[in-house]
Amino acid sequence: MDSQIILVLFGTFFFLLLLGAPISVGLGVSALAAMWYLGDNPIKMVQIAFSSVGAFPLMALPAFILAGALMEAAGISRRLITVAESLAGPFTGGISAATVMACLFFGAISGSGPATTAAVGMLMIPAMARAGYARGYGAAVTAASGGLGIVIPPSIPMVIFGISAMGMQPPAEAVEKFGAFQTVSISKLFIAGFLPGFLMASGLLVMNYIRCRAAGYRGGSEPLSLRHILEACYKGFWSLMAPVVILGGIYAGFFTPTEAAIVAIFYTLIVGIFIYREIRVKEVMRALEATTWLTGRVLLVLFTATIFGRILVENQIPAHIASAMLSFTQNIAVIWALIIVFLLFVGMFMETLAAIMILVPVMLPVAYSVGIDPIHFGIVMICTLSVGFQTPPLGENLFIASGISNVSIEEISMRALPFAFASTAMIAVIAAFPDIALWLPRIMGY
Repeated sequence: MDSQIILVLFGTFFFLLLLGAPISVGLGVSALAAMWYLGDNPIKMVQIAFSSVGAFPLMALPAFILAGALMEAAGISRRLITVAESLAGPFTGGISAATVMACLFFGAISGSGPATTAAVGMLMIPAMARAGYARGYGAAVTAASGGLGIVIPPSIPMVIFGISAMGMQPPAEAVEKFGAFQTVSISKLFIAGFLPGFLMASGLLVMNYIRCRAAGYRGGSEPLSLRHILEACYKGFWSLMAPVVILGGIYAGFFTPTEAAIVAIFYTLIVGIFIYREIRVKEVMRALEATTWLTGRVLLVLFTATIFGRILVENQIPAHIASAMLSFTQNIAVIWALIIVFLLFVGMFMETLAAIMILVPVMLPVAYSVGIDPIHFGIVMICTLSVGFQTPPLGENLFIASGISNVSIEEISMRALPFAFASTAMIAVIAAFPDIALWLPRIMGY
């Protein structure tokens, strides 16, 4: 391997980032510079662009984004939040615990951290303030819980990870040492993320209880009522059925994640038009506009990141990085600790989807080299990057929660730190016990 190619590729990339260039521009220009250095024909970029954005599983990306936007317009998300709020009761931290549960429910239909934070925060942050919670705390627990949106399937980052990892084969040395590794598929990732998502939510609920008990925050003024819960579930029945239809169809094998995304769109339109009767043409157009903008941005990053990753693989840079790490230590616990700390750091400064597309070609070979299952690695990676939504300076959820609550980002960041520590502790548990992620796919025949 020519060591100069690393300097050209990463040097150009980080130089452009320091100048303030967008991620897609940094990736594309650095890849073009590396191709020029290697003497490759630039037409190769066009060929890679076609193959990267023409993959069938990628159709799930705009479809899930559109489904999430339509569900908010149809009133499905609002009814899910009402169901979660009915579970609050007068218990310590009841309303903020309901916020965590609402993010869990909404994550099962949106697949996006910022979308989850915005949808839940608009209703729950004012509700917590009315109940006597500090607005900063309400914003912090919402920002922290919003990260569940990419852990609970269906998840847009899981789609991107699946596409990025599908073509990567484990090194022959790793196969010889550890045996055959399972293949990566988006369906497996969706199933594998179910239990880790609930574990992450449990960590947030425990931390919420501890902090609310110390601050004296209670639940709602009304006692916990079975009648109230059943009434909320009755009114939100079709909303509760949305994740059941989407995930149940995937888990039962009735359709692929890509097909499930299309089913989600039609289900939302039928419920919104004929049952709830809340969808309007203007809102559908707004959802289409948001989907087009977000999908175009993601596809541009995907195209440039694919070229970047292809150059890395062709020049065996990930293999050399893996060898360097293994020469430092072969202890799998230390390797996991290094990976998690590195991803936490990256999540503070880089958008989640871009981080996945850039780092999968670099870090997955390291995982293979120490015998880490690729599905297990993908779940840990996504869980870790989800913490980045609540940590500055990038912290998209912090900006959304700040806008809703009118509390400074600095205050929300400080109040969100204990939740970040709780999430990190749960990530360490998921990494230490692979069956948390792999048990459900295994018993379902994957």
